[in-house]
Amino acid sequence: MELAYYSDYAVRLVNTEEPARGKDSLTSIDAVRELFGANQQAGRRATDADVTRFRSVRARLRAVFEAADTGDETLSVDLLNSLLLEFPVSPQISGHDFRDDDGRPLWHMHLADHPSNATAGYAAIAAMGLAFHLTEYGVDRLGLCEAPPCRNAYLDTSTNRSRRYCSDRCATRANVAAYRARKRLEADRSEKTGLAADTAQRSSVSGER
Repeated sequence: MELAYYSDYAVRLVNTEEPARGKDSLTSIDAVRELFGANQQAGRRATDADVTRFRSVRARLRAVFEAADTGDETLSVDLLNSLLLEFPVSPQISGHDFRDDDGRPLWHMHLADHPSNATAGYAAIAAMGLAFHLTEYGVDRLGLCEAPPCRNAYLDTSTNRSRRYCSDRCATRANVAAYRARKRLEADRSEKTGLAADTAQRSSVSGER
């Protein structure tokens, strides 16, 4: 499993909440377990207490994205480092589940966590994955969607660092809103120009009298 894959753990957790919309899908053990995806064995460790613990880690991960989004690289790194210190992992070489044509293991790096609970395990993987992404691509590759009121987290993997939205849906919505705003502005300007011309014409007629 590639280390870059783990960064998605952070995005998944952060996006379980949409503060501007007042939405929060992280309300049950089942919701916690869904975050683990294919790693069902780790998810089965979740208990009622993990719901609250996951929310706490979520707030800290969102703070990392918020700092990066405002251009405060040092704060973003400091916040992420605090998570790495609190939730450590042990990098290991693994060859399970992957074989080449000759049946030999395809060796790859794997993040082995030794958690005391489900939250600790998830937080360790999410923080380490995000750290690898940050150091590989840069802090400015951590973003928050610019389409209000979304503000979902995303990882910019574009070649020219141009991503601004979490999804095509948000990008389309933002483009439509911008188009409508331009049209309203053009209409307002046209109306003002027409009124100004009408006023000038009336003044001219009045002067001729």
